[in-house]
Amino acid sequence: MEFDVVDLGEADHVAEGEVAPDFTRPLVNEEYWEDRSLSDLTDEGPVLLVFTTMDGAFPATYVWNELRDRAWDDEYDVEIVGCSISDPYSHKRLIEEREIDYDLFSDPKNTVAVEYGIAHELDGMTGISEPRPSAFLLDEDRTVEYAWVSEEWPEFPDYDEIEAALEDV
Repeated sequence: MEFDVVDLGEADHVAEGEVAPDFTRPLVNEEYWEDRSLSDLTDEGPVLLVFTTMDGAFPATYVWNELRDRAWDDEYDVEIVGCSISDPYSHKRLIEEREIDYDLFSDPKNTVAVEYGIAHELDGMTGISEPRPSAFLLDEDRTVEYAWVSEEWPEFPDYDEIEAALEDV
């Protein structure tokens, strides 16, 4: 597979030690979706919030396959959730096709990524943006314990680094 690597540059994103913005969006699982807030999830314990490209794009597929295979939620006290511009129907398909057991926030207007400072315009698609691939480990108060944001496309998180952060939460 051939593709161009695109330099996204640095992002002015939510950083470690800061409180991550709260939001309410449809949270999709394998059976249904409902409006949920991020704070509802963090009230129950730490959350690894993973932003991906739209469902069906190879970076999203790769990230969710890796997270599924690592199954951190079995070993650590963390809830893993995703967020992308994909609609709830696409999320349900992704959950089923990739056999992932994680809930996914649907944010078609990409406003959550804007709040987190990780939105980027898609080349050749005027007015369309999506989140940069990113991962934020949040504690019960939504304080960012770990943050990774891509600076090029495609780029993937250092999964071993995320796991080390999970060990500290």
